[in-house]
Amino acid sequence: MFCETFLRMIYLGCFLFLCGFTHAIPSYPIWWSLAVGHQYSSLGSQPILCGSIPGLVPKQLRFCRNYVEIMPSVAEGVKIGIQECQHQFRGRRWNCTTINDKAIFGPVLDKATRESAFVHAIASAGVAFAVTRSCAEGSATICGCDTRHKGPPGEGWKWGGCSEDVDFGSMVSREFADARENRPDARSAMNRQNNEAGRTSLNDNMFLKCKCHGLSGSCEVKTCWWSQPDFRVIGDYMKDKYDSASEMVVEKHKESRGWVETLRPKFTFFKPPTERDLVYYESSPNFCEPNPETGSFGTRDRACNLTSHGIDGCDLLCCGRGHNTRTEKRKEKCHCIFHWCCYVSCQECVRVYDVHTCK
Repeated sequence: MFCETFLRMIYLGCFLFLCGFTHAIPSYPIWWSLAVGHQYSSLGSQPILCGSIPGLVPKQLRFCRNYVEIMPSVAEGVKIGIQECQHQFRGRRWNCTTINDKAIFGPVLDKATRESAFVHAIASAGVAFAVTRSCAEGSATICGCDTRHKGPPGEGWKWGGCSEDVDFGSMVSREFADARENRPDARSAMNRQNNEAGRTSLNDNMFLKCKCHGLSGSCEVKTCWWSQPDFRVIGDYMKDKYDSASEMVVEKHKESRGWVETLRPKFTFFKPPTERDLVYYESSPNFCEPNPETGSFGTRDRACNLTSHGIDGCDLLCCGRGHNTRTEKRKEKCHCIFHWCCYVSCQECVRVYDVHTCK
C-alpha cells in the first residue's frame, strides 16, 4: 500500500513538473523586452551584459557574447517592429498594445493566432532590417556592404554606393530569433514559418536606389545600389499577409526522436502557404471586452471613425455598444506665407473637432 501511494506521488510530481515546464516556456520571446525595457536605452552607450538580457536560450547567449557589437541593432529591430505593429493595427480592436512587463504583449501571444503570426513576422523582419542598415552605415566591424549580388550594370548607370547586405541581416535574425524555436511542437513550427516570412519580405522589396552626378544635376553619370525600402513598406506588405494568413491544423507523427507536431492547411481547396505567407491554427478572441486571460484590453474609450464602415468605424470598433462624442479644441498653424528668401511664417488658429470614443 505504501509503495503504491509512493508511486502515485512520484507520477503526480512528474506530471506537475512537466506542466510547470511547459508553462515556463512561453510562446513569445521574452528577449523582446529589450525594445521596451530599460536595457534598450543603455545598449548603445554601455557595455552589454548578455547574461542580464531576459529569456535568452544558450544559443542566443553565445551569439550575444560572440557578436556583442550588433546587439544594439537587434534591439532596435525589435523596437521598430513593435512600432510598426502599433501603426498597422492602430484602427483595430487589438491595436498591438504593449505593457510594462517581460511579456510585452501580455497573454495575447500565448495562442497561435493571426496576431501572434504577425508580431513574430514583423519582429524578425525588424531585426534583419536594423542589422542590415547598421552594417551599411558602418556601425559594426564584422559586416558591411554587399558586393556579391550586383550583376552587370544597366544602360545609363553603373554600380556605386553601398548595397545593403540583406542576406547578412537575415542570417543574424535567423540565428538569433529562431534559436528558441527548435522544439518538435506545432507552435515552434508556426513561429519558424512566420519568422521566415518576415525576413523574406525584405528580399522581396529590395530596390535599386540611384544618384545622379554631373553639373547642375545633369545626371551625366548615375550610380545605383541595392537598398531596403522604408520599413513602412514592409509593414504594409506584412499586413496584407496577415489579412490573407493561412489557417492550419496540427498533426502528430511518431519519429525516432519521439512525437513530432507538424502543420497542414485546414482547407485543401485553397492554395497552400509558401515561405512568404503567415500561418496560424487558433482563432483570435474578439478583443471587444477586457479579459486578463486572453490579454484583451477591450475597446472602451478608444477613438473611432464615425464616417468609416471599416473595422476602425464606430460600429465595428465599439462592438455595437455605441459611442460618445465630445468637442476638442486644437491649436494649429494656419495662413502660412512663404517669404523670399527663405522662410515661412504662420499664424496660430484654434479649431474645434468632434472626437468619438467607444462606450
